[in-house]
Amino acid sequence: MAANLSSVLAVVALLGALGAAVLAVIRLRARRGIVTAGQRATYDVLHTAGLAAEPLRSGLTEASATKAVRHLRTLVGAPGAALVDGTDTLAFDGRGSHHLEQVVEAAHRAIATNRSTVLGEAELRCDRVDCLVRGAVVAPLSGPDDRPVGALVAISDGQPAPGLLQATLETAYWAGAQLALAELESSRERLARAEVRALRAQISPHFIYNALTAIASFVRTDPERARELILEFAEFTRYSFRAHGDFTTLAEELRSIDRYLTIERARFGDRLQVRLQIAPEVLPVSLPFLCLQPLVENAVRHGLSRKTGVGMVSIEARDAGAECHLTVEDDGVGMDPAVLLGGSTGPASDGVDDGGQHVGLSNVDERLRSAFGDQFGLVVETAPGAGTKVSMRVPKFHRHVRASTS
Repeated sequence: MAANLSSVLAVVALLGALGAAVLAVIRLRARRGIVTAGQRATYDVLHTAGLAAEPLRSGLTEASATKAVRHLRTLVGAPGAALVDGTDTLAFDGRGSHHLEQVVEAAHRAIATNRSTVLGEAELRCDRVDCLVRGAVVAPLSGPDDRPVGALVAISDGQPAPGLLQATLETAYWAGAQLALAELESSRERLARAEVRALRAQISPHFIYNALTAIASFVRTDPERARELILEFAEFTRYSFRAHGDFTTLAEELRSIDRYLTIERARFGDRLQVRLQIAPEVLPVSLPFLCLQPLVENAVRHGLSRKTGVGMVSIEARDAGAECHLTVEDDGVGMDPAVLLGGSTGPASDGVDDGGQHVGLSNVDERLRSAFGDQFGLVVETAPGAGTKVSMRVPKFHRHVRASTS
């Protein structure tokens, strides 16, 4: 009997120990949980907002509204939601689509007056017995200039509570900010394209004239050389004036630079010396179109034309881990840094206004910063009589950058 009692007590003790161990594991896991309830709620809101932001960053269109509206409905916590622009319904999600005509009419009033409104049962009359819709909140979406470009509508199963009103207003304000950012990004892209067109327009008429004159000088003495130069000139102009692609590869840019230098060497002869140091692994790197070529043109046009004797232009492309480092340097006459910073023009040379160099540098600098960020602008080192060195850094990989081949 005593032995049996001992066995029972041993089993009870073992069960108690297992229970304590299980409880300890549960408590440990609770302490090491990924998030608390509050943190989880914050994550869910931020995650949903991110899902809505991505399509809105492309502007308010039917396609973007269709992708964003269900996430906006989740953010406001409404059974139904709609996105409306100034002319029509872009997207609807959830319950209440049979009230679409009334919703659109109210949204257009909100857009016209730039004022939010709350709809009750009187404005949302319905003949359907099973209709649960009892109200709605309509909030305008403001664009970059605070002008309404659309409206967010949140459907309610009861008279809209203050919480739904506030959530809809805040979500509409946030969505409007995303649309403003989309317009800003679009403006930057349009500006970059305009700057490329401006840079193309700056291709010096003197270069074209001098190139054709140099080619003409070989027509009788060396027809084969003249033919080769004409083909190089044609390929150079084709690349410079190509109609597609905001980005190119370093290899493509260097090919165009080689054509340019071939033409200039035909003109200057031995006076123009070129030194290249190119790491093969950076040739596929993408960079803004006509980003490196204007720097080489400046080095020849401003560094060599004012210098007596031989002039050297050095082009270097180095592999620097996650970046490619590019440098264009000449041993020409240089310039006063104050002139460069002030944007004023120096004395002309060979009939060429020196201001074109400054415009070209600022153009390239702006497009680099627009593409990769403000930390990726040009670095210019120069002084009178000391030549000019222009450096840039280009990330090897950037999710928004993809080169287009010519």
